[in-house]
Amino acid sequence: MFKDDVFDSNHMLDLMRRNLLRAGVGALLLGVVPRAVLAQTANGGKMKIGVIGSGRLGGAVGSLWVKAGHDVLFSSRHPEELKDLVAGLGPLARAGFPQEAASFGDTVLIAVPYGALPQVGRDLAPTLKGKVVLDACNAVPSRDGAIAEEAKANGIGITSQKYLPGTRLVRAFNTLGASILRREANRSEPRMAIPIAGDDADALKVAAALVRDAGFDPVIVGPLARATEFAMGAPGYGQQVTAPELKRKLSLEP
Repeated sequence: MFKDDVFDSNHMLDLMRRNLLRAGVGALLLGVVPRAVLAQTANGGKMKIGVIGSGRLGGAVGSLWVKAGHDVLFSSRHPEELKDLVAGLGPLARAGFPQEAASFGDTVLIAVPYGALPQVGRDLAPTLKGKVVLDACNAVPSRDGAIAEEAKANGIGITSQKYLPGTRLVRAFNTLGASILRREANRSEPRMAIPIAGDDADALKVAAALVRDAGFDPVIVGPLARATEFAMGAPGYGQQVTAPELKRKLSLEP
């Protein structure tokens, strides 16, 4: 075998090793990343959280996480408009574009008009893949059009997962307005309940920990198919109640 042949063979073996490594990482990514995040939340550690859509709701929830000690990157297509928000929250808050928030966050909160969700998925799917994503978007027919009808027909949790493929999706923080969240966070016991739903057990644990860090009690309703039970207009929507009361309203086990 000539020297060049040895080089070519070694080069090919190296490429094969790299491809196998990439495949292995891709296969393991969904299992490894959320467990690392889960360890952080379980130990009360600081997390990096990206907020995509930093209007009233995203701004309110993200601010509560900053006050709980998490690093939060608020994002907008016009991040300069978030200057006052982040300045008032101190060094744990910063502003950027949505792509930056998706890259920055171990966990990502999406709080945009529901009609914008498909575009968010198209733009950020590679970056969000494998991450725990909290979906706080509500489908409003008068504003969001056909996709609101799709969410009603197929279930909002299932529809959101369709447009955010590859994410560890949890529906959360969609039932109460920003002013209520700011006012009721960390109130004296018993705290107000926030319903959540998701198909991934570890993602639900992460989401539940972040609900607690925001100053509320999480109520796990079930898989994404049951997110319809606290969608806009459903029995679990808009309920300013404690966890036991919400469980009774949704016929969940105490």
